[in-house]
Amino acid sequence: MFRRLLWHLLRGNRVRMAVALVALTSGGAVISALLNLNLDVSRKLSAEFRSLGANVVVSAPSSSVAAGNSSELLDGSVMQTVERAVPSGALASPYIYTVARATSAGNADVVVAGTWLNRLSQMAPSWKISGQASLPPGDSADCLIGENASESLKVSAGSKIVLKSQDRVENLTVAGVINAGGSADNQIFVNLPVAQALAGAPGKIQLVQLSVPGSPDEIRAVQSRLQSALPALAVKPIPQITEAEGKLLGRIRFLVVSTAVLILVLTSLCVLAIMAALAMERRKDVGLMKALGGSMQTVLRIFLAEVGILALAGAILGYVGGIFLSIWMGHRVFDASITPRWEVFPVTVALMLMVSLAGALPLRLLGNIRPAVILRGE
Repeated sequence: MFRRLLWHLLRGNRVRMAVALVALTSGGAVISALLNLNLDVSRKLSAEFRSLGANVVVSAPSSSVAAGNSSELLDGSVMQTVERAVPSGALASPYIYTVARATSAGNADVVVAGTWLNRLSQMAPSWKISGQASLPPGDSADCLIGENASESLKVSAGSKIVLKSQDRVENLTVAGVINAGGSADNQIFVNLPVAQALAGAPGKIQLVQLSVPGSPDEIRAVQSRLQSALPALAVKPIPQITEAEGKLLGRIRFLVVSTAVLILVLTSLCVLAIMAALAMERRKDVGLMKALGGSMQTVLRIFLAEVGILALAGAILGYVGGIFLSIWMGHRVFDASITPRWEVFPVTVALMLMVSLAGALPLRLLGNIRPAVILRGE
């Protein structure tokens, strides 16, 4: 009997039930998409900011990280300690800087950055390197030149270039031109041993740049671990990157949460309006049930079951729609798909049930109906 009554109630108000289902499905889809976005946004933002380059620097205490120079040199063995301390997925590259006279079709003094060239594109994925199919190996006499420096020296990929520093000379071949959109466009990047020879500091480095994936808290944890492993050195995050990432992540999460709350409130109001209309229509049905001996608890159970079925159907349809919506939002915002999370489904169901129960409050008014008044036609 319970199932029959429930089935007839669902069929008897198809239009209003359909409107309520559309409202719950729409709310569930937006909530599901926002939850998926919120869970995946940290990883997407981290990937976006890692494309900008290093976010942590290890150097001597007196180093000037912004200028990229130091009055003290570090032993190259520091790299072994750094690579043991950082988690998998993090990248580290040693750097040494010097100034040399570049001679080719043009002459100019340039900043020479010595590093592991074969890791350069991994450290800064956003850099565009033209003129070569792959990065030079670590033992080659090739170099990469910034776009501005290449114009000043009138060289391109395949050109020969000579670097001189005091009585030290290095003959190199330009393997590619870098378009980084920053100070790197004015530099020449060479393999670490070449720069060490030009600086007269074999086996020495000035600093280590790290690209650490993860949230700002995870980056700080890696920084603390490195500082413990290298207490005599300075381990500093690059504030422009880490602060910007933290602020942007906070703003996005605030926007996601506030939008989700607004959607829940609007969906509740929509369900509330529909249930209020249904409560007015069902006064006679409830009065007749009570006149035939039905308890108010049974009546409320029927209506709550009806609301629960609507909420469950809306949550399932909304979750499926939210998957497609989150993928679309991911491509539009991050140019990458958002990975659907199964843990979002029970949360969506719980929220839609909460919204439906909040909207079903007018059904409590049915408890005040007197069977005698209904039977008299009043």
